[in-house]
Amino acid sequence: MNPIKEWHEIVKSGNTEKLSTLIDQDCIFYSPVVFRPQEGKEITLKYLSAAALVFGDESFTYTKEIINENNACLEFELELNNIKINGVDLISWNKENKIIEFRVLIRPLKGVQLIHELMGGTLEKV
Repeated sequence: MNPIKEWHEIVKSGNTEKLSTLIDQDCIFYSPVVFRPQEGKEITLKYLSAAALVFGDESFTYTKEIINENNACLEFELELNNIKINGVDLISWNKENKIIEFRVLIRPLKGVQLIHELMGGTLEKV
């Protein structure tokens, strides 16, 4: 069993309290707008909780999935401020089914800029 089913349930419900059970203590988060990897469970939880607020728009949907033994590629789409955004979550997990790496890639540039702006304000509140 991999953590992706639980991840989908968290995304769908918006209940980020359950995130803590999915994230490994040494998880590394790669943001599309921060050039350094964010290391550790606490900062990963902060980014993913802020993203849940920003991306928690009703237009958000996962459109494609590729999942193997320890990795998943989840393509998503959403529309914010009339900008159609397309992205990918690359998720890796360990033998305990804890997420050890979470990478987010987003396009187009206007979408990246908007996400950067919205995440900046939201991170301060989380």
